[in-house]
Amino acid sequence: MPAKALLAPPIPRRARPERSYERVEGWGMAVGSDGVVLRPRDVDEVRACFEQARREGKSLGLRGSGCSYGDASCNQLGHTLDLSRMNRLLSFDPASGVAQAEGGFTIEQLWKHVLPHGWWPKVVSGTMFPTLAGAAAMNIHGKNNYAVGTLGDAISEFDLLAPSGELYTCTRERNADLFHAAIGGFGMLGVITRVVLGTKRVHSGDLEVRAFASRNLREMMEYFESHKANSDYLVGWIDCFGRGEELGRGLIHDARYLDEGEDPHPEQTLRLGHQELPLTILGFPKSEVWKILRYFSNDLGMRAINTAKYWSGRLEAMGEPHRQSHAAFAFLLDYVPGWKLAYGRGGLIQYQSFLPNATAHAAYEQMMRWNHERGFVPYLGVFKRHRPDPFWLTHAVDGWSFAMDFKVTASRRADLWRHCSELTRIVLEAGGKFYFAKDLVIAPRDVQSMFPADRLAAFSALKQRLDPGALLQTDLWRRLFEPCS
Repeated sequence: MPAKALLAPPIPRRARPERSYERVEGWGMAVGSDGVVLRPRDVDEVRACFEQARREGKSLGLRGSGCSYGDASCNQLGHTLDLSRMNRLLSFDPASGVAQAEGGFTIEQLWKHVLPHGWWPKVVSGTMFPTLAGAAAMNIHGKNNYAVGTLGDAISEFDLLAPSGELYTCTRERNADLFHAAIGGFGMLGVITRVVLGTKRVHSGDLEVRAFASRNLREMMEYFESHKANSDYLVGWIDCFGRGEELGRGLIHDARYLDEGEDPHPEQTLRLGHQELPLTILGFPKSEVWKILRYFSNDLGMRAINTAKYWSGRLEAMGEPHRQSHAAFAFLLDYVPGWKLAYGRGGLIQYQSFLPNATAHAAYEQMMRWNHERGFVPYLGVFKRHRPDPFWLTHAVDGWSFAMDFKVTASRRADLWRHCSELTRIVLEAGGKFYFAKDLVIAPRDVQSMFPADRLAAFSALKQRLDPGALLQTDLWRRLFEPCS
């Protein structure tokens, strides 16, 4: 790639990586443990982390920003390697939009660097805080997955440091098996230390956004199908408290990039100041909003909030399309800092399933009915359209995803896990999959149903070749894959 705008200063050498003892939790706060966290600043220090863990007889779990909801970056039986200190932008070419960065560089750092030059990341998640290595290891998707694919589709090259200390440069042609296995491989093959990826040319810092209120799930899916060819982003919010004829009712936000010349002042909208998220919500400082939300963090309160959101959304849908900044549209999860704290000490789990187009409607309606019957109604539901991708352990399908946020309480935790197990039966019988960045509840047999046996065998063989001593482990690996290996 062109070596333009080289930005990374040299790192002062240090004898060993930073080491601390601290609490490490999944983002949803429903699982976690205390342990040693190692924070290397370069490839040599990552190698030192490998050796240190071996000497101490510990496994090593990889962690970026800790944005995975469940146990994907937790390691109760060993140490954690936190990549957040390896966060330098190595180069950016303003002519082509190609960026090269260390694995700990975040999506936030990426968009804030490229947007003033007229570029935007091709794929972002609902939060701007994941690292590129973590996002690649989970193969994140966005509200435009049906159009552009996952983050892996935007990556052209990366370096993977195996536990042996060998560094592999991976592309679609060079070490192609590693390229397609490590993207979406949840950090079990090695540390992604460098990422090269493309961004998209944009002619404005704004999107044109329109809203549509759907009376039920069928109407939402029909809107997606009829608009996806001409929409750059589509995302649905579902009021999970809806029932009967309104089962799956919700709101759709449909956005498109502005063409060149549509924005009379792109020099202003491309400025970072234009992208700042609001400081207040309904007049309250946004840092305090979660404290108010916790009083509504029960079925009665969340039913009221969901109902209010739905009817206010119907009013919004009656209006004209409006313009919204890229950051405001993309990063909805960042509007209210610490909003997850409103769920209380037990935290939350996000149950996100992916279903083929042919089976999604019936299966998702059945799941929503079961939620009501069992007394576990999600407080937040998000709906998206997807397309397949070539990565070995992908969650993607030619179909749909439905993410449901469940509150976890000590008294009903076991019952919630049993309920999710029942939902999983519906998903698997409908030919569905799950997303390791969100999961905390599926079992090894479910993974065996999700992927062909030869695909799992090939991944296991690749891990055996790169990590014969199984140095790299997480709670997710031990829960889902170790029993199968």
